Amino acid sequence: MTTATILLLLLVGLVAGILSGLIGIGGGIIMVPALVLFLGFAQKQAQGTSLGIMLLPVGILAVFQYYKQGYINFNTVFIMSAAFVVGGFIGSKIALNLSDDKMKKVFAIVLMLVSLKMLFYDKSTKKSPDPTINVPSQNIENKPG
Repeated sequence: MTTATILLLLLVGLVAGILSGLIGIGGGIIMVPALVLFLGFAQKQAQGTSLGIMLLPVGILAVFQYYKQGYINFNTVFIMSAAFVVGGFIGSKIALNLSDDKMKKVFAIVLMLVSLKMLFYDKSTKKSPDPTINVPSQNIENKPG
């Protein structure tokens, strides 16, 4: 994994953590699109990685299913998890200093931006820029049994 990839993973984890602490979102809304758009993950790999970060203690069976199919890169999970914890702390500090009205507006704006991006600007999945990140083949014959 390159230094640039590690820095990008830390940044995505930090932003997701801040938004999680700030407005209670992060995994599906921030990490999944970021992994697909910025790191070239396949959708299922991004979802599996997000589950690994967010739900490992309570979603262990779901994580295990994604892992069996080759859709989780644990190096990515651990790096982003560390940044997510720090970001969650920062975001919660910010949120606790904002009024409920301001929090509702921040939440609505984030949801609108993400939905507009997904509706109008989503591109097809691209190849991973880092060959050390395992992006499984979409061919069912290449998946472990």
